[in-house]
Amino acid sequence: MSDPSAPPERIRLRVVALVSAVLPSVVPVPPPLRKVAGFAPARRARLGGSLIWDALADDEFRRHAGVQVAAIPGTDDPLEEAARAWLSRDDGWQARVDAVAATLTTDDTREEEGRAELGRLSAQVAALQAELARVRSDHRRELDGVAADHKVLRQRLGEARSALRTAETERDAALAARDEALAAAESATRTAEADVRRLRVQLDEAESALAAQRRDARSDRDAATVRARLLLDAVVDAATGLRRELGLPAVEGVPGDSVEAGLAGAAPPSTSAPATPAVLDQLLALPRARLIVDGYNVTKATWPTASLEAQRSRLVAALGPLVARSGAETTVVFDAAESTARTVMPAPRGVRVVFSPAGVIADDVIRQLVAAEPRGRVVVVVSGDQAVARDVVRAGARAVPAAALVGLVTG
Repeated sequence: MSDPSAPPERIRLRVVALVSAVLPSVVPVPPPLRKVAGFAPARRARLGGSLIWDALADDEFRRHAGVQVAAIPGTDDPLEEAARAWLSRDDGWQARVDAVAATLTTDDTREEEGRAELGRLSAQVAALQAELARVRSDHRRELDGVAADHKVLRQRLGEARSALRTAETERDAALAARDEALAAAESATRTAEADVRRLRVQLDEAESALAAQRRDARSDRDAATVRARLLLDAVVDAATGLRRELGLPAVEGVPGDSVEAGLAGAAPPSTSAPATPAVLDQLLALPRARLIVDGYNVTKATWPTASLEAQRSRLVAALGPLVARSGAETTVVFDAAESTARTVMPAPRGVRVVFSPAGVIADDVIRQLVAAEPRGRVVVVVSGDQAVARDVVRAGARAVPAAALVGLVTG
C-alpha cells in the first residue's frame, strides 16, 4: 500500500473518468465497486467517483486499472496524459504530473478572474431579468383583469342566449301540446260518436236475438233433455266397459269401515288390488298414474348379495322400460338417514331418484309423497313393509309387494 500525494482536482477527476470507462474490465473489481461497475461510464464517474478514488489507493488495483486504461486510445490533452502517467507510474511520471499541475495553477488563476467577471455580469443579467419579470407580472395582471371582465361578459351573454333558447323551446312545446290536445279531442269525439252508433246497432241485434231465443227456448228444452239423457247413458256404458276391461274387483265394505275398525282396535280393510304383475301393469296404465318405490326394500329382497350401489343401478335401470311403456310418474326413494353423502345417480327418462334427508328414514318420505297427492289419483306404493303399506292404504293409495314389481320388470 502506497500513499502518493494527491494530484490537483482536475487531474484527479480525469483519473476517475478514465478508470470509470474501463472499470468492468478490471479484474478483480473491489467489493465496494461491484455495484457501481454495472452503471454507465458517465454515471459511474458521477455517483461512484469517490469510491473509485478510494479504491485507487490500492497499488494492485491501480496497476490493473492503469493497464486497462493504457489499452484504450488516448488524446493529446495534457490532463489525460498526466492522468495516464499517474496511473501507470512509469519513469518520470511525477515530473510530468507536476508540470501539468503548474500549468493548471496558472489556468486556474485566469479562470478565477474569468469567474469573477462572469459573476458580475451574471448579477447584472439577474437584475435585468428581475426588472423584466416585474414588468411582465404587471402586464399579466392587467391581462388577467381584462380576461376576467371578458369572461364575465361572455358568461352573461351565454346566459341570455340560453334563456332565450329555453323560452323559445317552451313556447314551441306549448304550441305543440295545444295542437295535440285539439287533435286528441277531435279524435275522441269522432270515436265516441262511432262507438255510440255501434252500440245502438249491437243493442238492436241483442234485442232481436233475445226475442228469437225466447221463441226457440221452449222447443229446445225437450231436445236438450233428450241429449243429456243420451250422454248420461254413454258415460255409464263407458264406465262399465272400462271396469270390465281392467278387471277391477268389486269394492268391499263401506267408507265408514276404516273408522269403525280403528275405534275397535282392528286393522282397517285394505283397498289395494291383488298383488300380481298383471294388476300392477293395469294400474300403471291408468291416466295420471303415480308409482312410488321403496328402493332398498325392493333391492335387498331381490338382489341381496349385490352391493348397495349395484342394487340401486339395477333397480333404476329396470324401471326405465316400464315407465316408458306406461307413462306413470315414478319416484324411487332410497334410505340415507344415517349417511351425510348423497350419490348423484343417472336415471332413465321419467324416473326420479331421491335419498331421504339425514335423520329421516325412507318410509317417512314415502308417507309424505303419498300425503301430497290429491284424493282420487291412482297412487301405487311398492314396499314389503307392512307399516308403510297400512299407512299408504289409509291415505288412499294402493300398496303392492316388491314381488309384483320385480315380476313386471323382469318378466
